[in-house]
Amino acid sequence: MIILGIDPGTATTGYGLIKKEKALELIDYGCIKTSKKLSSPERLKELYNQLDDLIKKYKPDIVAVEDIFFFKNLKTAIKVSEARGVILLAASKLNIPVVEYTPLQVKQAVVGYGRAEKMQVQKMVKVLLNLKEAPKSDDAADALAIAICCVHSIPLTSFLKKL
Repeated sequence: MIILGIDPGTATTGYGLIKKEKALELIDYGCIKTSKKLSSPERLKELYNQLDDLIKKYKPDIVAVEDIFFFKNLKTAIKVSEARGVILLAASKLNIPVVEYTPLQVKQAVVGYGRAEKMQVQKMVKVLLNLKEAPKSDDAADALAIAICCVHSIPLTSFLKKL
């Protein structure tokens, strides 16, 4: 199973692709960046196009996206929500199921503590994916953590659907 984890943003969207067979295996990770010189609709279009290319290239079985649980800045929350909408559309247009996790759920699944610091998440991503070093980008590390959270949640989700 291939999972695409996404940490949404308009300026920078982190992505991480992992494969789950017997163990977790890293496929790719990075960031989709859009230029500040572009208008908001142009940035969203660029995000969509790059995400569409990623999905078509790697053909994930599921897309896991960070959900907005709370926000400190309304303007930022609106921009992130717009990016999330584009992400959901890109996956939906290609008939790929989407699951959403709050930051608290992601940290709980990866670190074991829902209030973990970013550095703790990065270190656990490194350990769980057997990487030589942790991803330098917070956005990419968060995207990988979201994908890992999805892997850990799938057995429970499947079990609950049978009840």
